Amino acid sequence: MKSILLSTLMLSAVFSASAQDIFFTKTAKVKFDCTPANPVESIDALNNEATSFLNKSTGDVVFAVLVKSFRFEKALMEEHFNENYMESGKFPKSEFKGKITNLADVNFAKDGEYAVKVAGNLTMHGVSQPVTADGTITIKGGKISAKSKFIVKLADFKIDRPSVVADKISEKATITVDASYEPKK
Repeated sequence: MKSILLSTLMLSAVFSASAQDIFFTKTAKVKFDCTPANPVESIDALNNEATSFLNKSTGDVVFAVLVKSFRFEKALMEEHFNENYMESGKFPKSEFKGKITNLADVNFAKDGEYAVKVAGNLTMHGVSQPVTADGTITIKGGKISAKSKFIVKLADFKIDRPSVVADKISEKATITVDASYEPKK
């Protein structure tokens, strides 16, 4: 929890625009899904406690999650996820820092749904990799929400799939993010 608080304070300093341009949430949803094509069972988890910033004037976007906050349907999967794959004791946090690359296409003053492209770095399991993703920004009644879905290879983040379970866990993870923002005060 201290690392999320510290990250939040540091990120606040990074955003140099006025407070009315910065939007924030501590309840963004991040889904991590490694279910293979022919599953024995679903291998997916949800984290409802992601912290995210969106700066509407610069297009900066940040997501940070505590790995131990992902919840699986089965406790044993959660234990294996934290201890064997994500090593959450060693790598407690994952984060994405990026930018909306087509920010001019979003009219934050007008209700609507806007297709966006985001590019940045995802840090997971102690490894940072560049990621690009398509997403949607929705403006409704002055409120901002954002959604995106992208796929990463586990091997790119040095997350091993032991041969014993390789057919039960996909070599790729689908990551889905869903955030509803409030103005930062």
